[in-house]
Amino acid sequence: MVRHCDQEGTIMIKAVIFDVGGVLVRTEDHAPRRKVEERLGLAPGEAERLVYNSDMGRAAQRGEITAAELWRSVQEHFGFDAAQLQTFRAEFWGGDRLNQPLVDLIRSLRPRYQTAIISNAMDDLNQTLAETYPIADAFDLIVGSAYEGIMKPDAEIFLRTLARLGRAPDETIFVDDFAHNVAGAQAVGMHAIHYTPQTDVAAALASYGIASMERG
Repeated sequence: MVRHCDQEGTIMIKAVIFDVGGVLVRTEDHAPRRKVEERLGLAPGEAERLVYNSDMGRAAQRGEITAAELWRSVQEHFGFDAAQLQTFRAEFWGGDRLNQPLVDLIRSLRPRYQTAIISNAMDDLNQTLAETYPIADAFDLIVGSAYEGIMKPDAEIFLRTLARLGRAPDETIFVDDFAHNVAGAQAVGMHAIHYTPQTDVAAALASYGIASMERG
């Protein structure tokens, strides 16, 4: 594999790519989700499994059904009326918060570096990033699994992103909170950072020679 380095052998990163859920938008308060599970008699984590990891949840993330169809399936599963579904959705997302310090860091990387998103998400991702969490303008490219019909860690979603950015794999870094997605990026030759709430992203990027405008 050809490595893109300067004359001193330093890795030359040109693009930094981020996951959304668990990285840019994090569930910082789990109480609302636990509250709805207790009210419905669900085991801890069951609401998340239903929305994200059930057959319907994964179908929505692959773009095989729409987000609206997924929520209708949730409504039918519980026998909700429209108001009850709205309450469930509000409580389900109630503990989510935008990771504003990370967004500020991302903005400080531009235009020196390209910035992008690769997210396993439903077909309302673009709307979410334009309206609910208005950060779409901080990225040169947004790649969502529902739009591509492919979920991380499949190599193809990484390769499509690289092609659209016009970058070789080793010119990029991918930041994700799931180890298997980090491994998927590394498998195609990208650098990757496994994100946790304790991760100092600025320091991790600096180890690759990336300096934000804030750090100079």
